[in-house]
Amino acid sequence: MPEDPRFLATAIDIVLRAGEIQIEGLSRRLDVRKKGHIDLVTEVDLAVERMCRATLAERFPGHTIEAEEFGRTTGQPAAGADHDGHRYCWVFDPLDGTTNYAHGLPVFCSSLALEIDGRVEVAAIYDPTRRELFTGERGRGAYLNGSRMAVSDAPVLIDSLLVTGFPYDIQSDPGEILQMFGVFIGRSRAVRRLGSAALDLCYVAAGRFEGFWEHRLHAWDVAGGTLLVEEAGGRVTGMDGTAFHSRAGHVLATNGHVHDEMLNVIADTRYTARVRPL
Repeated sequence: MPEDPRFLATAIDIVLRAGEIQIEGLSRRLDVRKKGHIDLVTEVDLAVERMCRATLAERFPGHTIEAEEFGRTTGQPAAGADHDGHRYCWVFDPLDGTTNYAHGLPVFCSSLALEIDGRVEVAAIYDPTRRELFTGERGRGAYLNGSRMAVSDAPVLIDSLLVTGFPYDIQSDPGEILQMFGVFIGRSRAVRRLGSAALDLCYVAAGRFEGFWEHRLHAWDVAGGTLLVEEAGGRVTGMDGTAFHSRAGHVLATNGHVHDEMLNVIADTRYTARVRPL
């Protein structure tokens, strides 16, 4: 359980300010660049991340920051500071759903998590178009706009609404991903693909989806959302059933009831597709 109430307050402050920058950016023509063939970055991604880094450097100068656009940095603690930057790492996605954002599709958010000794302890995720603030602290529950969240109670996969995402290299390696997508369509009530892993996880925590799977992910995509799922009563592992780690690159998050059923589908599909290891 986090020992400093400033941690959550800071996370909330940063994602709310990020939302203001994101909404303002929608009203003007954006400078959009490519980091990869279909991987985009906008001036808003950069502005939000700079704001986050400046805020954290002021309030917690010795803490490590790991974020999508400028990588990982460890600050220099102020004289007499009692926070070891190697223990505390803020993991930030300044604009999760950049492709949606660049096209004017209002499905995006910012996500900030604090890892202490390698484990996520605090999370705040904000969707400014719906004004939905998702927050959580380990051992203290997960909340949507101040109301406690709980995962759904759907007992089986055929009664479940699922969600997934596609990696940026899907055009060069679509086989296993599309095969698994197709299998889950046939085993569940329906499958959605929103384009924001952080919101996908928030929606599992809020009981809107029963399960989310995806691989080729980064820590900033999933660190905050996975804590919310766990604190809402759900289950989070790797797609291979191993203990979840934010830098493993893959995740399965569910309401708990359908978790083993989803693991079986993933294992069977990967065996059939004969793909590279996760």
